[in-house]
Amino acid sequence: MAKNWYPVIDYVLCEECGTCVNNCPQNVYDKDKSPSPIIVKPDDCIDHCHNCGNSCPVGAITYVGNDTGWTPPNSEHMEESPCCCCNETESESKKILVEYLYLDLKTCDRCIGADKVLEEVLQTITPALQMSGYSIEFRKIEMTTEELAQKYRFLSSPTIRVNGQDICTTVAENACGCCSDISGTDVNCRVFQYNGQSYEIPPHEMLAEAILRKIFEAPNSGCAAENYEMPDNLASFFHGKSMKNSCSCGGDCCG
Repeated sequence: MAKNWYPVIDYVLCEECGTCVNNCPQNVYDKDKSPSPIIVKPDDCIDHCHNCGNSCPVGAITYVGNDTGWTPPNSEHMEESPCCCCNETESESKKILVEYLYLDLKTCDRCIGADKVLEEVLQTITPALQMSGYSIEFRKIEMTTEELAQKYRFLSSPTIRVNGQDICTTVAENACGCCSDISGTDVNCRVFQYNGQSYEIPPHEMLAEAILRKIFEAPNSGCAAENYEMPDNLASFFHGKSMKNSCSCGGDCCG
């Protein structure tokens, strides 16, 4: 065994086929996370073993301490040029924009709770990302009007995006009493699905995994934005909110 020899995964190239996880006899990888190659026991890797690197179909594995002259055998096809509309320099590809889109941070329990968890997760992972050369920008954007929601192609509250991509692949919702009170209508807000369970406030580990996956995954192949249509649920929220804000007393007692 060797403390200075272990695999390193290029998650931009990785296709998450699970070959490396399944072919490692030393259990260097976390089998519970398969097919994602998560290294949990680097000290158990055999010195100068290239088993997982040789079997990787896309050449996404290199090794710390490699002085053998070995190179990933299946990486040649990665030299192809990307399409002109999606071309990025290395410095541009290391810029990370995290956006938190929400309806309310004054009374909505799930918006407030998700915001707190997101900030704590970013405080934890940002130093490691910066050490690796990434720059992180964090923006909070309140969806105050229907026009703003249209501009940001808002689908559900709260939404967390990394470089414009929602960290959730689907939209799941349930009734939100807080936002219903704000608008005077029945409003559903997002629930986060993780390991077979649903959470109104996402767990720390769920956000960390989802954000890191978005950072390191390959960019979407399509360049054109999908057509956007505001969900009826949100349209009802904004209409109800505007009606309450225009109460006859002329004040903000109904806001």
